Amino acid sequence: MNAAPMPSHLDWLSSLTPVGPRPSSSDVGATDLGCGRLSAAWEVLSQVLDPEVPAVSLVELGIVRDLVETADGVEVVLTPTYSGCPATEAIEQSVRDALSRFGTVTVTMRRAPAWTTDWITDEGREKLRQYGIAPPGPVDMGQGVPIRIVRRREAIACPRCGSTHTEQLSAFGSTACKSLYRCIACREPFEHFKPI
Repeated sequence: MNAAPMPSHLDWLSSLTPVGPRPSSSDVGATDLGCGRLSAAWEVLSQVLDPEVPAVSLVELGIVRDLVETADGVEVVLTPTYSGCPATEAIEQSVRDALSRFGTVTVTMRRAPAWTTDWITDEGREKLRQYGIAPPGPVDMGQGVPIRIVRRREAIACPRCGSTHTEQLSAFGSTACKSLYRCIACREPFEHFKPI
């Protein structure tokens, strides 16, 4: 029995939810000098893992907002998850190291618009769940919604058994971007990636 062929990395990349102005195939032809450098650079970036959650890449987290070719290399635009995230410098260095073969690497931090968990790809959410972190839900962007002083808690599904019979143990987990929960059904603790 023949196994199904493994999809190429570029096939996998094309299945991701677009993050920022990632170039389309027609854009690549116009800006990539016809040699596929930007596509190759995107592929390399898709393998750079987040230092705090090494189950997902920076691309899957939506941190990489843009990638453009410059006269002597590439420019990467990053939007940190939090303005005070202690991993920002490590992320920037990881990007520089990964793309060094493409020439001079310029990293630009773009803090507006602010990063939102809505930028995490579906693949990234599934990887978070498989890693044992409950992925964030969508952030309501409705208009005319009154400001709530106290936020209503949503039921967070346990990433291990799927039960929503869970409780928050702490507003903070191993990092400020996660909170600590416990599943009442399977009794396992887990972290939840906070939606912002």
